This record gives sequence, C-alpha cells and structure tokens, in this order.
Amino acid sequence: MNAESCAAAVRRGAGLMRELPRSVIQVVGSDRARWLNSMITNEVSSLAPGPTNSGRYAALLTPKGRIVADLQVLERGDAYWLDVDSGAVALVVETLGRYIVADDVELVDRSADFDRLGVEGPAAFDVASGLAPGLELLEPDACADIDLGGSALTVARFGWSGEAALQFFVPAGSGSQLADRLIGAGASAGLVEADEEVLETLRIEAGIPRFGAELDESVLPAEVGLERAIAVDKGCYTGQEVVERMRSRGQASHRLVGLVAAGEEPFVPGDSLSTGGKTIGEVTSACRSEGIGSIALAFVRRAFAEPGTRIEVAGREASVVALPFVTGSPPRRAP
Repeated sequence: MNAESCAAAVRRGAGLMRELPRSVIQVVGSDRARWLNSMITNEVSSLAPGPTNSGRYAALLTPKGRIVADLQVLERGDAYWLDVDSGAVALVVETLGRYIVADDVELVDRSADFDRLGVEGPAAFDVASGLAPGLELLEPDACADIDLGGSALTVARFGWSGEAALQFFVPAGSGSQLADRLIGAGASAGLVEADEEVLETLRIEAGIPRFGAELDESVLPAEVGLERAIAVDKGCYTGQEVVERMRSRGQASHRLVGLVAAGEEPFVPGDSLSTGGKTIGEVTSACRSEGIGSIALAFVRRAFAEPGTRIEVAGREASVVALPFVTGSPPRRAP
C-alpha cells in the first residue's frame, strides 16, 4: 500500500509504528517539580504516578514567547520524562540547561535506553488489551508501567493521528519482540504496519503541528492553536507574559490552516501562498490523503485564514479548510 492507502487502513483499524523518531530527556533532582513548572507552559507539579494524572502536553518557549519545542511530560515517581521529537533533543537540553543555576536539577538524555513503538487507530485499545488488559483506564497523556510476561515497559496514551493512541517505551533491543506480539494480537483488529511516511500523513490529516515543520522559534503558540499545552491559571514560566498578552487582548497575525486542492500533484513544503499577486504565507507540511486529495498545512495571514478562502499555491488554485481534515474515531473497547 502507498502512504495514503495505509493511513486510511489505520483509521479503519490500527497501525503499528516501529522506531518512532522520539526521544526521552529525564529530569531528576529534589527541585525538579518547582523548577520544571517554572520552565514550561503547562502545570506539572500536581502530577502523580498512575493511570489518571501522570502526564501533560506542554511547550517550552523563548523569553519572547516563541516555541522552542513541544513535549509530553510524564511523571515517573523520582523523575520526569520529557518525550520530544528526536530532532529537538539537543536544543531542549541546551535551552533548559541555561536555567539551571542553584537548583538541584539534572537533565539526562535517555534516548538510547529505549526502543519506541506506537499503536494508533480506533482499534488501538483492542490490539493492546490482548497483551495487557486495563489499558483503557489510562487517561489521555497519562502513563503506566506494565509487565508483559516478565518484561517491564512503560505505556502512555498520546499520539499524532487524532485517533486513539498508545506509545510504548521498551528497553533498548527488545522492541522487535514487542512488535511481533502486537502483530499477533492485532490481526483480528485490522492492525497494519505503518512507517514514518504513513504517520506523517496521519499527522497532517489530523492538523497536528510538528517540531521543525510548524513549530520553531519564529512561531507563537496562538498561531498554531496550542491552547491545550497552556495552563492559564499557573504561575510564571518562560514566555508567559507574551502568551497571556496574546490570550487576553491580542490576535495572531498569522494562523495555521489547512489547504486542499484537486488533482494528483501534491503540495510541496516551502510553496508560496498568494492572492492578487501578493504573498500571504507558506506551506509547511503536505501529503496526499485518500478521499480528499492533495492537502497541506500552511501559515497564512489572519485576513485569509477563513475556511472557504480561495488562494494560489505556487500558481495552483486551492481552498482554505478548517482543521483537522479528518476527525478521529473513538477507541473501540474489547468485549
């Protein structure tokens, strides 16, 4: 199957993603809760181990409120794990490290300690329940430790497809064994293997921004709709004044939108958006989507962000559409 057909199969059942391009930065030390809470946009000091309140989605910002990276925070009892795009590890460690002064805090890159797998799709919990019953009790963004026949691993509930999703943190070198077990358990639930290109298609369809594409230090959280990553009632954190000013009385001059066009030719990241001969934005991510056609994520000036607006993309006519392109299905539960 090509990427668009495989993505459609994932949305009908589930997809197994091997070797995810994700990494773990561990935060340890007696000051870790207070310190980390003052660094990132979401509230983490109240997190506790367990399936209901052990994770948050958040962002790390510059002092000017621009996005360094987005991240998943997982409470691990004596540490926090920061799950980040593998391309963001060095930048996140360097940025956070500048703010460790007299604090008892240490950052440890633990990326090499884990194999990373994911199962996403409406049947994700059906697949996993064959190996570890009770995972449906996991709240969104939370994590739990499970035992699979004597092998300990961590599973968390988040993903990038807009569907039900589980992420597996497996001791390095044992990922292939877990993948084989998941394939066996998922045969009746429509599990297919999905590579990085398929996951990228699913992400774009879901309208989820990604580090290095839609998220970098030129972008404000309000421009990409990162409200879920921000706690409006917490104390100060880096970039908070800008975020609050935008929330209370400002409007982003650019917005992340969806674009769709007929025809087989896909959009290309970097394509210029224009209307009336004036440049108004740029494509950041693009793919083909089954049943929709050529789709893209793009930044446009606020005046042209309304769904239905007609624009040109590298000389080709396209329409602005609301995100997401595809709405995820609720997870099916095992009987």
